[in-house]
Amino acid sequence: MLGLEVNPDIPLVGIVSRLVSQKGLDLISYIMPEIMREDIQMVILGTGEHQYQSMFNYYASIYPNKVSANITFDSALAQQIYASSDMFLMPSLFEPCGIGQMLAMRYGTLPIVRETGGLKDTVNPYNKFSGEGNGFSFKNYNAHEMLYCIQRAMELYKDKDKWRHLVISAMNTDSSWKKSAREYIKTYHEMLS
Repeated sequence: MLGLEVNPDIPLVGIVSRLVSQKGLDLISYIMPEIMREDIQMVILGTGEHQYQSMFNYYASIYPNKVSANITFDSALAQQIYASSDMFLMPSLFEPCGIGQMLAMRYGTLPIVRETGGLKDTVNPYNKFSGEGNGFSFKNYNAHEMLYCIQRAMELYKDKDKWRHLVISAMNTDSSWKKSAREYIKTYHEMLS
């Protein structure tokens, strides 16, 4: 359906997003040829600014076996992308909350995010020494820092046991209102003491 070969040895990176500058798509544009040198596939779903729609259509045309651009809004396809991707890329310039990373984790897809706003609050970067975390992150709004983060995720993807452990951790991430309520109560108690 997406036009990409199904190969469990090649990680699939999903992007389900409004295609606007806030979402950090300029970083992807800057280094897409470098990303495509990796043994990786990418599927994009979304609509938005013409320049980004054209950009992803262009990449799909020059990397037809590696990029699938779906310039549309389709909630059923979005769910399929969340569920079938190995990684979910959100390199946002800013992100007050972010829902995509939480949906991705629920489906067992590991987020790769820039540490900003709600992305920083919900994604705990993988720690290779402790094995803890529920995704991957990079700090600065920098294309090569993002690429390095993708490469770290790809390296871990090769270790199926560690990857599976991280997927389970992501799926068990508590993003409920109960967790938020506990955090508010904790903050109020700290303020009153």
